[in-house]
Amino acid sequence: METSFGLLHPVVQHHVVNTLRWQGLRPLQESAIRPVLDGVDCLMLAPTAGGKTEAAVLPLLSRMAVQGWTGTSVLYVCPLRALLNNLQPRIDDYAGWLGRSARYWHGDVGQAARRQTQLHRPDLLLTTPESLESMLVSTSVDSRRFFRDVRTVIVDEVHAFAGDDRGWHLVHVLERIAQLAGRPMQRIGLSATVGNPEDLLAWLQGAAVDRPRRVVAPPAPAAVGDVQLDHVGSVDGAATVISRLHRGEKRLVFVDSRRRAEELGSALRALDIDTFLSHSSLSAAERRRSEQAFADARDCVIVATSTLELGIDVGDLDRVIQIGAPTTVASFLQRLGRTGRRPGSRRNCLFLALNEDQVLHAAGLLSKWAEGWVEPVVPPPSPRHVVAQQLLALALQEKTIGLQTWPEWWHGIGPMAGDGPQILDYLVAEGFLDVDGGLAFIGPTAEHRFGRRHFMDLMAVFTAAPEFTVIAGRDEVGSVGDDALLADALGAPRVLLLAGRAWLVTYVDWRRRRCYVEPTDLPGRARWGGHGAGLSFEISRGMRNVLLGADPAGVGLSKRATAVLADLRQVHRSHVDENGTVVQRSASGDVHWWTWAGTAANRTLHASLDIVDPRQRIGDRVLRLRSDADLRDAAAQLRGSRVAELTEPAVDESALRGLKFSAALPAALATATIARRLGDAGSATNVLREDRVLSSEA
Repeated sequence: METSFGLLHPVVQHHVVNTLRWQGLRPLQESAIRPVLDGVDCLMLAPTAGGKTEAAVLPLLSRMAVQGWTGTSVLYVCPLRALLNNLQPRIDDYAGWLGRSARYWHGDVGQAARRQTQLHRPDLLLTTPESLESMLVSTSVDSRRFFRDVRTVIVDEVHAFAGDDRGWHLVHVLERIAQLAGRPMQRIGLSATVGNPEDLLAWLQGAAVDRPRRVVAPPAPAAVGDVQLDHVGSVDGAATVISRLHRGEKRLVFVDSRRRAEELGSALRALDIDTFLSHSSLSAAERRRSEQAFADARDCVIVATSTLELGIDVGDLDRVIQIGAPTTVASFLQRLGRTGRRPGSRRNCLFLALNEDQVLHAAGLLSKWAEGWVEPVVPPPSPRHVVAQQLLALALQEKTIGLQTWPEWWHGIGPMAGDGPQILDYLVAEGFLDVDGGLAFIGPTAEHRFGRRHFMDLMAVFTAAPEFTVIAGRDEVGSVGDDALLADALGAPRVLLLAGRAWLVTYVDWRRRRCYVEPTDLPGRARWGGHGAGLSFEISRGMRNVLLGADPAGVGLSKRATAVLADLRQVHRSHVDENGTVVQRSASGDVHWWTWAGTAANRTLHASLDIVDPRQRIGDRVLRLRSDADLRDAAAQLRGSRVAELTEPAVDESALRGLKFSAALPAALATATIARRLGDAGSATNVLREDRVLSSEA
């Protein structure tokens, strides 16, 4: 080994060669050594199983040893507890080479282990953003002592954080830790391929945007992949195909919902397939049992939601199967990357569409993938509710905050600098904070709304639907939705489908939200609601391109999928045109505008244009115009619409309940925050600038 490898500490070099028995470093690991040793902020990009953890940890251990770092000097932040549990033994082994240690801290860690971690601070702490927050505000943790030595933070799966409000929460928490440490922290993000790496790294830097930064993404050889698309028509059809294909192999099947996971798991078990399940409503113990059994088995299937999309190790996979299609190319790449890890094996993914819409969705997504396009990761705009949460959390952490000095904790980070003063004034006016002299502290309104269980409601920035814990004997099986989802016809037995098994409900404790069950042979149903947020502009345009005749390059289409696409092209032949969007009067007299713009852009157009019928459900493909619209006048009016007139979508009052901490915001700011997130003004602008093609349906 030559080049940058020689910069690592000699002990690290010795163990890489003699303990790990590596013949050489991967390109990412080689490229990362110098910038990490130099303290540069980095974003490391590589597919799943690309060696990103070692690319960050090995040079940091070298730097730790050479520079004599003490205390907890490195934070390793993950989005999932299971990922922390999976990584900790490996990282602790690496740290042990140099007499150092790595421990984890998350919601499943008991009090005794936490006390030991505080007493003997590990050199590397593996944790989640929510656990960092709880440590900062806890009366049993001396956060100033614990975090005073932090020099570097590694954020694993940083793209998963940045895409939602957990990312905003994380970067604000890191600013508070940097204030406690008295120094800016080196920030290292580990990510799969994203469309805007420089922007993502700048976001991760938080307030320290003037620090040197580098995207570490050495060119990788083109991956040879086997991607296929089939139409199977139903869950039972998918189970039949899975049971007959790839016998003797280990298969990971991704589905779009917990309900689908349970339905497919039950159907596979009915066909005598060794089947395991993993989704967020199974208990942690149930998931661990399932994932470990799958890792140790052969000739089996594990059915999972996105819980297994990230880098949790479930052993050496042979196949990935996708029911329907994910909503993003980035998600598909993560799933594809779970295969092809053995020498001589290829990455592979088989799409099984349950209906014609799923065939079109999958084909549209795969056409964008074939073009080499990946979504940019864009943090949600206007995280004002996170600002409110952070102000309250700081008041808990410090007991009091200065009305003039509080901005110092966030070092001028954009969201806090922009909306912080107005939100602070509101918190004081509404009693969330009380004021004495120049200091603010937790007030009665915050105690009332968020004070339960030692303010645990303040630790997470997302709102989870109320659920019942399902208990069989002494074991927790998982959780299901609220009482409406548990209700069946009067007198009928209530049977749940959970963990791939049917359970008869024997007793419901409504006050404690517990549901007691026992195994049954009666047929059960999965009990969760919810629906997706719709497709993006780019994926919707990929679908349009498919309808215009473009098959996704490099994708094998079954005879059934080919026949479905032929039918869809015939059905939609008057709805797509390569020269622009289509305005069409149907045989029934309705006027439709086929935008193929995605749900968010269609919401913006719906809110902005008077000619659009206000009484409709917004989807990805089409908008209905007013019934009295003349076809040519409608096209002319759309052509005359000005981009400057675009407005944000209207916000239903129920949507405010899904924005956690909305009660800690002025009503106008809470509504504006959601409205900004519902639409897509940029794509709507693109649509308005396109030509309109007139069409009449026979």
